[in-house]
Amino acid sequence: MKKTVTKAIFPVAGLGTRFLPATKSIPKEILCLVDKPLIQYAIDEARDAGIEEFIFVTSRGKGALEDYFDGAPQLEQALRAKNKSKLLDTLMKSTMDSGEIAYVRQREALGLGHAVWCARRLIGDEPFAVILTDDVIASERPVLQQMVEAHEKTGGNIVAAMEVAPSKASAYGLLDINEDMGSLVSVKGMVEKPEPEDAPSNLAVIGRYILTPEIMQNLDTQERGAGGEIQLTDAIAKEISNSDNVFGFRFEGTRYDCGSKAGFLQATVAFGLARGDLSQEFLDYLIETVECRRAAQ
Repeated sequence: MKKTVTKAIFPVAGLGTRFLPATKSIPKEILCLVDKPLIQYAIDEARDAGIEEFIFVTSRGKGALEDYFDGAPQLEQALRAKNKSKLLDTLMKSTMDSGEIAYVRQREALGLGHAVWCARRLIGDEPFAVILTDDVIASERPVLQQMVEAHEKTGGNIVAAMEVAPSKASAYGLLDINEDMGSLVSVKGMVEKPEPEDAPSNLAVIGRYILTPEIMQNLDTQERGAGGEIQLTDAIAKEISNSDNVFGFRFEGTRYDCGSKAGFLQATVAFGLARGDLSQEFLDYLIETVECRRAAQ
């Protein structure tokens, strides 16, 4: 009997150095696309997928991230008094109930695999999701929900995958495909950041995973991989040879790499244009700006 995925790990211990000086005192995960922090996009997606337990792997200096999910009684009271019900609803979505969220410390930056392993005692023998907040995905149906539905049919391990240009192969982990079944592909190997000529396919792994508890057992060995770090992809690759139960999932949606400045700006434009209360004014500004730049050239 397949177990339902109700737990998700959010590795949020990174220093966010690409966004200095903003991240000197503010966790990167609280940086906003329009008016919503990156972490809120991830939480909303997880909730829509049926996640009930939210496990954050943090590090020193992430106190503001933890505070973000606390209640704000004074602010709530002020909004109620002024009958600002829409703002109050928005505020309440950022508040987590007692016992709904847990925090685990990663003492050393030893890689994504190590961050996931830090949450092992809270996972137990259940399948679990991993969500990387840098990857924000615009989609009609939340990507994790798409993956949970696929997992109910296949079981095993599922990694979100998207097609990338050969020139960008060296920036991703790529899947070596055994059988292509449309939205799902069975995987016979994973190659971390290959040169374009060595890429086994154009399907790249991005920051959404549904994993079996055996992944934690594989991470127990603390084996170092690329960059001297404990790599999650290495632990997943072991399951290909051990159980042949790893699948890639072509999701429906557009992914933005908000771990990079260019990707963050692209996402800001996309989400701004998608907002009915902002789109026309914002679009007019963008058109005017582009026209001014063209005239100046």
